[in-house]
Amino acid sequence: MSMFSTGILVLTSPLHTLPLRIAPVLSSAAQLVERTLYVHLHPGLNLGSGSQPRPVFIPPVVDLSTLISRLYSNAADVCGHLDVRVLLTNVRAQSAACSGTAIPNCPFPTPQSLSHSPEVVLTDFPLQDPGQSHQVTQCLQRYTGHCYVCSPSLPSVLLHPQLMKLQEKEEGLKEPEEKAEPLETYSDVVVGGTFDRLHGAHRTLLNISCLLANRRFLIGVCDQAMLKRKVLKELVEPYSLRVQRLEEFLQDIKPSLQVEIVPLDDPFGVSVVDPLLRCIVVSEETRKGGEAVNKKRIENGLPALVLHEIQLLKDAHHTETEEEKISSSSLRSRLLGTLLTPPKDTSHLPPVPYVIGLTGGSGSGKSSIARQLEALGAVRIDCDKLGHEVYQPGTAAYHRVLEEFGSDLLNEDKTINRRALGSKVFGNKERLKALTDIVWNEIALLVKNIISQAREEGKQVCVVDAAVLLEAGWTDMVHEVWVTIIPEEEAVSRITERDGVTSEDALRRLQSQWSNGKQVEHANVVLSTLWEPEVTRKQVTHPSCHQYRVYTSALLRII
Repeated sequence: MSMFSTGILVLTSPLHTLPLRIAPVLSSAAQLVERTLYVHLHPGLNLGSGSQPRPVFIPPVVDLSTLISRLYSNAADVCGHLDVRVLLTNVRAQSAACSGTAIPNCPFPTPQSLSHSPEVVLTDFPLQDPGQSHQVTQCLQRYTGHCYVCSPSLPSVLLHPQLMKLQEKEEGLKEPEEKAEPLETYSDVVVGGTFDRLHGAHRTLLNISCLLANRRFLIGVCDQAMLKRKVLKELVEPYSLRVQRLEEFLQDIKPSLQVEIVPLDDPFGVSVVDPLLRCIVVSEETRKGGEAVNKKRIENGLPALVLHEIQLLKDAHHTETEEEKISSSSLRSRLLGTLLTPPKDTSHLPPVPYVIGLTGGSGSGKSSIARQLEALGAVRIDCDKLGHEVYQPGTAAYHRVLEEFGSDLLNEDKTINRRALGSKVFGNKERLKALTDIVWNEIALLVKNIISQAREEGKQVCVVDAAVLLEAGWTDMVHEVWVTIIPEEEAVSRITERDGVTSEDALRRLQSQWSNGKQVEHANVVLSTLWEPEVTRKQVTHPSCHQYRVYTSALLRII
């Protein structure tokens, strides 16, 4: 069967059997849906009775909260590529459902519009009689159309034939003897977080918060001041994009909620001053933060919030250098060595050799990566070394520098005194530009000559190792830009140890260069030498890093 971009999965099994079924159901659904999978819960829905069932409200119970966590955890394990969204429009306490509505117990007065238009509807409904297949699929199609805006001819797929092996296990499950425990809900609920690249743990937090909230859901999203200590903060999505994705997700999940999203510039935000809040949702990891919020609220004369704690989701695919929980930090680290943005148009460059421009701040480990690429067969062009060559007596740059800055720069052996030259341009942007206009142009000519020589020798890949690649505007000489980053404090530590300078001098050196964030804006590939050398090597040889190459075969040959 063909793949669909977006699908709706209607789960009809009783709540007490769903934990056993979720993983295989999601696995089966992932064979048909490739991007977004909406999940609609209607335990006990009978699609084979002969009469057309209607959607009803289902009560928020503790088992439902547990199920949502289980579902997102299983989704991360078996279909991590899917954007899974558990819909809660039809989840509401009976008393709330009947108040203020013309049609009692009807969660969908009109079909709900979803962000992504469904192309297929799936269900785990157990088909007892194969002869009923057409009737059940038609019934499912009409049921889904009553709930959500979709095509009247929406294809329907019964997953149950693929789940028959579960029947024997399910027969051993007894119906719960006691009535399901109600879940306490609140008028106004608050959460806080970075919400970078919405993942299963975020979705669990958001879904359960929506389950708990009856009226308003307040979300504090970390802004610049709260990102300083984040791992690979340069790869955190822009605030506006994170907010946009939150808004879309929540509009799908529970459109009846009043959602407020505000920037979070400190650990507390509005949670310590909003008198209407009743509950804050935390994890095992952030519970202390929730307790600190309550302490501040009490100091401000406000009642403490109910702390509703959810469990962290384990990451079954984490590596030794990543956290055991599902986290945005791990997702960002997995971006290292991958193609973040497609290369710009390089039709003006010969396809061979394929030229990688490698740059990064002082102490970032840029040169060690260049040596790794050299060991793989690339021609390394060391622009720092070329920078020394252009100052040698007799070169064009040598004469132009003396003309511009004076012959008093000369040492007794007629070489240029680089320290004296530095003192003439220090703190003077115009004089510094005059110098770089001379030197950078000459270095660029040398780089082009080496690339031409490599082409004549049949070399496939060149690496331009240049700290000023971006500042000098040398990107027109390369097919791709690779940027190496490390945290500022690590860079300061490396520079002081390597060069024997003070921390203050190291910091001044870093602040005179382009920031990591600014360099990453121009990068096709980002790397980091923050971890062990083997981790860096895996980034450099990452398969997906080489999938978009105009000259893919050349790169594959050196890797």
